[in-house]
Amino acid sequence: MKYLLFTLILFGFAACNFTGFKTQKPKKYAGTGPKFEITKNLNGKMLSEGVLFGPNGSVVERFVAEMEGTWIGSLGVLSENFTYSNGTKQSREWQLTLLDDGKLTATAADVIGTATGEVSGATLMLKYKIQLTDAAGGYILDVIDWIYLTENGVMINKSEMRKFGIKVAELVGNIRPAK
Repeated sequence: MKYLLFTLILFGFAACNFTGFKTQKPKKYAGTGPKFEITKNLNGKMLSEGVLFGPNGSVVERFVAEMEGTWIGSLGVLSENFTYSNGTKQSREWQLTLLDDGKLTATAADVIGTATGEVSGATLMLKYKIQLTDAAGGYILDVIDWIYLTENGVMINKSEMRKFGIKVAELVGNIRPAK
């Protein structure tokens, strides 16, 4: 019986780590529309609302963010100013560089090294390591961000954060042009 339980747990862990959200590939979305044009869709003033889920799947925080994207050719800056439901405020400024074939790189003060990403069809994918604040534990997490563009211009953002390959948090939010 112990062997069966161990086998089921091991299989469940493997299934979670080798299938699903984190194994998506940009090419899967190559033919989808509307076409995500990063210099258009992440440009100007934007608003975002969302929730952050903890490791057990329950909501641990809600947020509202004011965002602004600016571009000069293939170089962009995306400023994010978050206000969380607990009153905490956080700012991040991404430096974005568009490369060939829909690829991009990005840096930010709390990102370890350089994020890498790709635009494909109606999507944008970005992978990076983030250093949490001391107040949030100071952990370094592996993040995969997917942004899905909808027909009316609203973007749906889903992110998974992992430590040692285990999902510890998930973010779901929307991003839309500010009026």
